[in-house]
Amino acid sequence: MAAKDGTNRGGARPGAGAKKKPLVDKIAEGSSNATMLSFPEPAELTGVKMPSPSKFLSAEQRDGSKTEAVKIYKKTWKWLNERGCAAYVSPQLIERYAQASARWIQMEDYISEMGPLAKHPTTGAAIASPFVSMSQTYLTLADRLWGEIYQIVKENCTVSYDGGTPQDDLMEQLLRKRQT
Repeated sequence: MAAKDGTNRGGARPGAGAKKKPLVDKIAEGSSNATMLSFPEPAELTGVKMPSPSKFLSAEQRDGSKTEAVKIYKKTWKWLNERGCAAYVSPQLIERYAQASARWIQMEDYISEMGPLAKHPTTGAAIASPFVSMSQTYLTLADRLWGEIYQIVKENCTVSYDGGTPQDDLMEQLLRKRQT
């Protein structure tokens, strides 16, 4: 839509409007507009090899530790592969999700270790720890990236995609890491 000054602004916002119905629901209803690709039946089914995660996911941290990113990447890819959707999600998207989730866990570890408060550098007054803000940022990013992955699964999965997800296990990973 053109504004009074002649510039094009407005229009549909990302995510606006009616949500797309998942493919598995369209199939169950017998919908005629359920678009499915048909392939000839292979002689023998073979597994798809997981793409190797990038080296930056397993990079050693400054304190000598490793993040949980590779574990999250593998678990997410396995979950996608079990639903037949691994080919629809780019490895880079899975990597971004794994890295953001691992950083969130790392920031939560720092908050647990040092507390949610810090000392202001000039006044010495108590302020919120910068790790709290970083933790919230990484959690928001991980949730947004998981939303993208889950939307791809909903739109392309021909079997049920409910049940436990890698996103559900993030808190468990955080708690398990604290035990060590």
